[in-house]
Amino acid sequence: MSRSTLVNWLLVLTVLVIAIVPLVFIGSETEFGGADGVAMEQIEADHPDYEPWFTPLFEPAAETASTLFALQAAIGAGFLGYLFGTLNARRRLSAAPAQPDDPA
Repeated sequence: MSRSTLVNWLLVLTVLVIAIVPLVFIGSETEFGGADGVAMEQIEADHPDYEPWFTPLFEPAAETASTLFALQAAIGAGFLGYLFGTLNARRRLSAAPAQPDDPA
């Protein structure tokens, strides 16, 4: 087994451990909430007479909001993948030895 294959399998194993361990140890009884909700609760507890400065123009349903967030993450990942791929190709092309022209 080559070194790069071993590294790839170790990375896959690491991703699986990072994804599965919290699900096993935290369990399904815990509610996963966002930081916005916690911050809003803390502000209401500290300042019960607080009035928000403005209201959102568009407040989608929870399913739509999570879909939009996933779409945003996918677009960002695609952009970063394209950027890193382009930079890697430029580095490889600039480091490649120049091929002499064969006049034959």
